[in-house]
Amino acid sequence: MKIDEIKSKAKGLGISPGKMKKDDLIREIQRTEGNLDCFGAAMNNECDQIDCCWRDDCLK
Repeated sequence: MKIDEIKSKAKGLGISPGKMKKDDLIREIQRTEGNLDCFGAAMNNECDQIDCCWRDDCLK
């Protein structure tokens, strides 16, 4: 997902993205949605969050 799309999603959730880095902004979105704030934390490209909308970007 492109940064503009991420910022738009954040704003829709009431998050002010300011100058947040992409990874930090995604983790803030995850927390706001009530999910694990695990973006970028997968070990050995293993992730059990199959339905996560960030999964593809996260495992890159």
